[in-house]
Amino acid sequence: MLISEEQELARLIEPPRECSYLPNEMASLEYRVLFGINETQYEQLLSRGWRRFGTHFFRPACQSCVKCRSIRIDVEAFTPDKNQRRCERRNEGIRVELTRPTITRSHLDLYNAYHRAMHDAKGWREKETDPQEYWTSFLSGEWSFAHEMRYFRGSELVGVSLIDIVPSAVSSIYFYHHPDWRPDSPGTFSLLQELAFAKQMGKKSLYLGYWIPENRSMAYKAAFRPHELLTSYHSDDVEPQWRPPSS
Repeated sequence: MLISEEQELARLIEPPRECSYLPNEMASLEYRVLFGINETQYEQLLSRGWRRFGTHFFRPACQSCVKCRSIRIDVEAFTPDKNQRRCERRNEGIRVELTRPTITRSHLDLYNAYHRAMHDAKGWREKETDPQEYWTSFLSGEWSFAHEMRYFRGSELVGVSLIDIVPSAVSSIYFYHHPDWRPDSPGTFSLLQELAFAKQMGKKSLYLGYWIPENRSMAYKAAFRPHELLTSYHSDDVEPQWRPPSS
């Protein structure tokens, strides 16, 4: 048994709702509330398409659509392309630190500024966070595998990547940044830094969550090659199958 009864407090599938990524589609997520799992158990969940925010683990469970595909990058084989190398050069002055996740006023201000900017630019739902909500989303569970990468321009915090580190992989959870950094492609830069870190640590894969080919906001994920896609979402006792997009 991958997860024991004592470790799983709840499991449910939400009612269908309007999809946030595709028009005219309904979406549902399956949720699990887990405590006390170790890095090896979590890696097995990642390989089966599960994602994490705090103690809540989730994956798609849509009734009429199967377009959300779990995607991971082959760390050892990855080589940045011309555009990605250009992005690295534009951000040579950015300093990166790896640490455990935390909450500071700088984190909260940056998170809220990012979401206000995305509301104005892309129509995201307005979302102001507070210490309790931020802790619930990113720090609850006090997982040993939870980390963050902080991005500084001089002494100013301009970006935060929340990541998980497991025995043979890194999982990219969430990234937010200062709005005025956006012209220099901070999202691409942060993934390049996560890939470099994963390679330095000898990891095999970088998990990027879900990819929908028809969604333009997710197009950047497919630009990191080579990558693999999970063929389908199975139960814990079924071995997952990952294949290149052309397979």
